[in-house]
Amino acid sequence: MSRKGIDPKIVEVLEWTCRFWQDAGIYHVPVAGKRGKQPDEDFRRKSKELSDLEAELKDCTRCRLCEGRTNLVFGDGNPAAELVFVGEGPGHDEDMQGKPFVGQAGRLLTKMIRAIGLDRSQVYICNVVKCRPPNNRTPQADEIAACSPFMFRQLEIINPKVICLLGACAASTVLRSSKSISAIRGKTLKWRGINVVPTYHPAYLLRNPRAKSKAWEDFKLLYSLLKAPN
Repeated sequence: MSRKGIDPKIVEVLEWTCRFWQDAGIYHVPVAGKRGKQPDEDFRRKSKELSDLEAELKDCTRCRLCEGRTNLVFGDGNPAAELVFVGEGPGHDEDMQGKPFVGQAGRLLTKMIRAIGLDRSQVYICNVVKCRPPNNRTPQADEIAACSPFMFRQLEIINPKVICLLGACAASTVLRSSKSISAIRGKTLKWRGINVVPTYHPAYLLRNPRAKSKAWEDFKLLYSLLKAPN
């Protein structure tokens, strides 16, 4: 089939997805396991609780990160998602748009989500801190202490089937672990009874393409956990 006239971005996404499926040994279009359709009442409740939590943070001045923000980046996605991704903090593009993972690393994450048969609208994405650290530095301990309770509340409200921790900051905050991502990735861990899969942050994968194969292994694990019966 000729590629002439096909959007190169579509071709790139399809090639990424096919490589992932081949590596995973998947020979049919995957459909992530579901726990059943969320009742409208449950969806509305979770949506309202998240909206109320975001409103509580609207004019937040709990730490110094508020001083340089353009927009607070609360979170984005399905309030009843089975899969939640937790990153470190907003970057420039996220700060400008007020949404998580919309820059280059976010585009890579979107491709990886599609590779396991999901759309971004079906998952939920948030960060440990909700305001951009200066020069995209790692959030400091007091900043994490001030902001992470809101991230934990997001996880409690959504109550997903699986949580994917993107990078060392998210992993150390949620798991209370000082171990490196390299030491804990590839495993299924637990947070309050919920399956947790730590993996590399997409920004790290952009800088270290050789690590993508390991990230694919982690996303295969995500896929298997989502398919597994409750």
